[in-house]
Amino acid sequence: MQIQELVAHWEKANKGERTRQQFSINLPLKEAAQVLALKEMYPDCSEEQILTDLLCFALGELSQSFPYEAGKEVTQDEYGDPIYEDAGLTPKFIRLAQKYRTTLEAETVGEPN
Repeated sequence: MQIQELVAHWEKANKGERTRQQFSINLPLKEAAQVLALKEMYPDCSEEQILTDLLCFALGELSQSFPYEAGKEVTQDEYGDPIYEDAGLTPKFIRLAQKYRTTLEAETVGEPN
């Protein structure tokens, strides 16, 4: 999701999929004021939804910003050019995120949304 799409998403007030896992945070004053300003601007969105969407966007941007590191395994693209595996943080982040997603999904089986 692009940042421009976030406002459109809030205007639709989509709830999305949630887990039972909760995270409690104390925001810095400036950021707390900004969240409350967004809440007033988009009254159909809860503070939780705004924070969740902002965090989802930031994590998506972060995962795309990890530097590429050429690994040892090589394959070829359709033109025969070499493609090296990514040995950087991206595959590790993806693996760990999938591991925790699987765990969270197992914990929420049969739970009402």
